[in-house]
Amino acid sequence: MAEVEVPNVEELEEQRGKTFTKRVALTTAIFAVILAITSLGGNNAMKEMLLAQQQASDQWAFYQAKVIREHLYRSQKLHLEADLLERGNLMKPDAKERIESLVKKMGEEEARYGAEKKEIEQEAKKLEHERDVNRNRDPYFDYGEVLLQIAIVMASISILSGSRPIFYFAIVGAFLGTLFSLNGYLLILRIPFFH
Repeated sequence: MAEVEVPNVEELEEQRGKTFTKRVALTTAIFAVILAITSLGGNNAMKEMLLAQQQASDQWAFYQAKVIREHLYRSQKLHLEADLLERGNLMKPDAKERIESLVKKMGEEEARYGAEKKEIEQEAKKLEHERDVNRNRDPYFDYGEVLLQIAIVMASISILSGSRPIFYFAIVGAFLGTLFSLNGYLLILRIPFFH
């Protein structure tokens, strides 16, 4: 008859500990991948926010330049119109005609700059909206990163201590961090004190 060897209780405990360690290590690796994705999202949100702010500032500066030009043409037009009212009857017909054509040209330029500034204003507001969206995303990524980092540390501690409750705590932290990260990408839920 074949001899059956009964496993040693200590060996079974050691094997069970290795299985737990392997599971925790694999889970920790998954946490690290999610952390990397969260970190990438946070970095991109910050970059996009800063870029949109810079572009919006450029657009507002361009808008301001158009407004100044519009006011200059309006001021020149008003000055020429005042001259026509004051001296129009005393002017030679050629000079009066020339000033009237300048008044018309100044009015056209004023209208052109007024129209151009509206387009620039719309672009600046669009960029400000993009900035605001990315600013709203950033805190979710930040908190997601923190929770995932804590989860990785807690999972490592659970390996060293062999503690399943600490590992469960790590899973809860990673789950919350993942939810924050997803919300950073999708902005499904708005938490009031984040904004």
